[in-house]
Amino acid sequence: MARFIDRPGGVSGRAAWIAAVSAALVLSGCVSSASRGPARKPSRPAATAPAEPLYAADIPPSGAPLPDAPPVRPMPGTTIGSGPVKVALVLPMTGAGQGAVAAQSLRNAAELALSEFQGSDLTLLVKDDGGTPEGAQAAAQQAFAEGAELIVGPLFAGSVQAVGQVARQRGKPVIGFSTDASVATQGVYLLSFLVQEEVDRIVSFAASQGRRSIAALIPETQYGRVAGARLQQAAARQGIRIAALESYPPGQPQDAVRRLTGVIGGPAPQADALFMPDSGDGLPAVAQALQMAGFDPLRVKPLGTGLWDEPRVTALPVLQGGWFAAPDKRGFTAFAERYRARFNVDPIRLATLSYDAVTLAAALARIQGAQAFTDGMLTNPAGFAGADGVFRFNPDGTNQRALTVQEIRGGTAVAISGAPRTLVAGN
Repeated sequence: MARFIDRPGGVSGRAAWIAAVSAALVLSGCVSSASRGPARKPSRPAATAPAEPLYAADIPPSGAPLPDAPPVRPMPGTTIGSGPVKVALVLPMTGAGQGAVAAQSLRNAAELALSEFQGSDLTLLVKDDGGTPEGAQAAAQQAFAEGAELIVGPLFAGSVQAVGQVARQRGKPVIGFSTDASVATQGVYLLSFLVQEEVDRIVSFAASQGRRSIAALIPETQYGRVAGARLQQAAARQGIRIAALESYPPGQPQDAVRRLTGVIGGPAPQADALFMPDSGDGLPAVAQALQMAGFDPLRVKPLGTGLWDEPRVTALPVLQGGWFAAPDKRGFTAFAERYRARFNVDPIRLATLSYDAVTLAAALARIQGAQAFTDGMLTNPAGFAGADGVFRFNPDGTNQRALTVQEIRGGTAVAISGAPRTLVAGN
């Protein structure tokens, strides 16, 4: 645990440390898009990198390798930067399908972060895990043998878990990118977009707007199951009644919608909100079934998660007026412009995770060198300012983010409740 000593003038060492880290992050360009002037909206990523599974990160399930991806020995890695403090970046560079696409974008974002952090003390050891837990374990062992003090990544849950086991044996921390909260623990911190936080935010906002009864349509996916479970917890905390909850196989919502017709349809529906944690792949079929069931979004408010923040979703007529929780998109828009200028290609939505993790590592190393990556430093309750807004790591390895609430209007998403600029301890 880092010690903080009061300094003359009433400014504590702790406050000075927080200010120093925040300033380092701001100077590296990952806090406020507003300070950079107007930013044009980024074009959509290539079709080879669909947003939903990479944003939801529920591929593969915890502990499972990618399909058709046998265990591999990690290939010799490359390095980025030349500072005295070594940090490993473990990614599925040769993983199957989308894994390799995501890995390249995450690697590029890490390079961008170092290029924008003036005088960085880091050397990034880029290691390939092949998209498997076995490969991740070998990559971590190799990275620690080369002197890594921190591991950034991997992407998939099983790989994060494997790296975490190696890291704990050496007393080193991990900042992973999986959204499977079950792999988080003290010392293994997830920087990803966790659906739990988004559900809490949207349910809290709905309650503040007078919504008192929620129905739910839940896809039978890992992401959907987590979202559905969190909905029930969040609704109980807010005093909201769950009018009905129906699940459906991905892409086949018709029967579930039919069972909900009496709750969400007609001139006097029993629910005043409908929660649908599905993506642009699945929601068109849901929307079609809802239209056939006589669903009226003016009577029953559609509610969703960050998966809704894409044109395929916001274009659906049945979701107009709907609310969803997501990070402030202005930060990603500004980041995407700088990324395109450097690499001449669009980043995937997850790329800011790598950017923020590397920037944070550089900021901490600037202050305390190789001894900076302690649990006390990483879980500072004041949090850190990143490209997607303010975030902090919880002691259990999960994270908390400052999220906006956005409303779908005329085919676009408009922020109607801004993200907090700070995260106060105990929020």
